[in-house]
Amino acid sequence: MADPTPPPGQAAAPAPAPAAASSGATYKAATPNPAFRMMGIPYLPKKLPSRNWMIFFAITGSFSAAVIYDKREKKRATARWAKAVSHLAREPISDPTQLPRKLTIFLESPPGDGLRVAQDHFTEYVKPILATSGLDWEFVQGRQQGDIRAAVAERIRRARDPKAVAETKDEIIEDVRKRNNTPQWHGARGDIVIGRHTWKEYVRGLHEGWLGPLTPPAEPEREPAIKKVEGEGTSEGSEGEKQEPKPEEKPEQKPERPPQPPPYNTTNDYPTSPLPLLIPAEFSPSSPIPFPHVLGFSNTLIRLRRFLNRRYLADDIGREVAAACLAAAREYREDADLTQSEQQIVLDHEEKDWVKSVWSDEKPKGDDKDTAASPTPPKEKIWASPIVLDPRIAMRMRRFEIRPEELARAKEIVVPEEEVEGFFKGSIRSLYRWAISKPEPNPSWPDE
Repeated sequence: MADPTPPPGQAAAPAPAPAAASSGATYKAATPNPAFRMMGIPYLPKKLPSRNWMIFFAITGSFSAAVIYDKREKKRATARWAKAVSHLAREPISDPTQLPRKLTIFLESPPGDGLRVAQDHFTEYVKPILATSGLDWEFVQGRQQGDIRAAVAERIRRARDPKAVAETKDEIIEDVRKRNNTPQWHGARGDIVIGRHTWKEYVRGLHEGWLGPLTPPAEPEREPAIKKVEGEGTSEGSEGEKQEPKPEEKPEQKPERPPQPPPYNTTNDYPTSPLPLLIPAEFSPSSPIPFPHVLGFSNTLIRLRRFLNRRYLADDIGREVAAACLAAAREYREDADLTQSEQQIVLDHEEKDWVKSVWSDEKPKGDDKDTAASPTPPKEKIWASPIVLDPRIAMRMRRFEIRPEELARAKEIVVPEEEVEGFFKGSIRSLYRWAISKPEPNPSWPDE
C-alpha cells in the first residue's frame, strides 16, 4: 500500500489556481485621458460599427466629398478666368466721361421652365467674370418662344431707320448723350447668347432685321363676329319695365403684357430679299454660352452626373466669357464636309434634353364657338425648326475666340486655396491664425 505522505526531501506541489482568479488579477482597466475626461468626451469605441453603418458612412462620405470637391474646383475655375480678365478693369481711360464698353446678354426661359433658371445660370457662371473685367452689360430677356427674335429684329430695324423717333428709354438717353457730346465707345461691343434655344432666335432675329421690311406686313382681314341675340320678340313695354343691372366695379388690374409682334418675313423670303445700303461689313461678334438643362424624373442620373461635374462647365463658360471680354473675334467656320456652318451646329447637343412639347405640332387657336371669325395663325416654332442661314448674313457674323497666348497665360494663374475654401475650413484657418498671432499693443497695459 502506497504511503500518502511524501518523503521528507520532497516538497508538496502547489495546487493550480483557478483561471478566472489569475486573469482577474492581471487585467487592468485602461485609464482615460484626463484632458478628454475634462472635456466630456467618453471612452472611444473598442470596435468598428456594424456592417450597415459602415456602408452608410462610406456612401455618405463619398458623395459629400464629391460634392465638396466639385464645388471647390468650380470656384477655382471661375476665379482663374476672372483673374485672366481683371487687368481690363485697371486700364486707364483718356476721358473721365467716356462710356465703357457694353456687352449685351441675351437670356430666355429654357423649354419647359421659367426665366429664373436662366438668370441663376448667368449669376453663377457668367456674372463673376464680367464683374471682375470692369465692363458694362445690358439684358435682353424673353419669357416665351419668339421674344428674343422680336427684340433683336426691332433693334436692327431702329438702327436701319435714322429718322425713327426715340421711343424707348435707352434711345432717349442716347439722344441726350449725343447732345452733350459724351464720348462713345469706339470698337467691338459684343453679344453673349446663353443657350441653344436663345441662339436660334438670335440668328432668326438677325435675318429678320436685316432682310425684312421696316414696316410690318399687312394682317389678313378677319370676318366680323356674329353673335346670337336673344329675346328679339319681346315687346317695348316689357323692355322698359326691366331695369338694367349696374355693372360691378372690378379692382384695378395690372396692365397686360404687350403682344409679341409677328415676324416681318419668313425663311423662304431670304433669297429674294435685298440687302440694305447701310449694312455693315462685319456684325457685332457673338459668343454662344452652354446652358445644359434637362427635366424629368427619368433623367435623375443624368442630372446627378452633371451636378457632380459642374467644374468642367464652369471652365468652358469661363473661357467663352473671357474671350468676349478680351474682344478677340474670328469668322464662323464650316464643318469638314462643308455641308453645315458653325452657326447651325453650335450647341446642338442641347436639343436632345428639351421637353417633348417643343417638338409637338401646335394647333391653331380659334375664337369662341359663337363667332365666325377666322382662326388665329400659329406662332413660328423657331426652336423646333432648323437654323436657316443666308450667305450674305452668315459671312458678316463673327465669333469671340480667345488667343493662344491668353489661354496659356490663364492656365498659369494659380488661385490661392483661401479664395475657394468653404466656410468650415475658412473658419478653422482664421481661428488658427488668430490663436498664433501676436496681440496688438495696448497703451493701457502696464508693460507697454
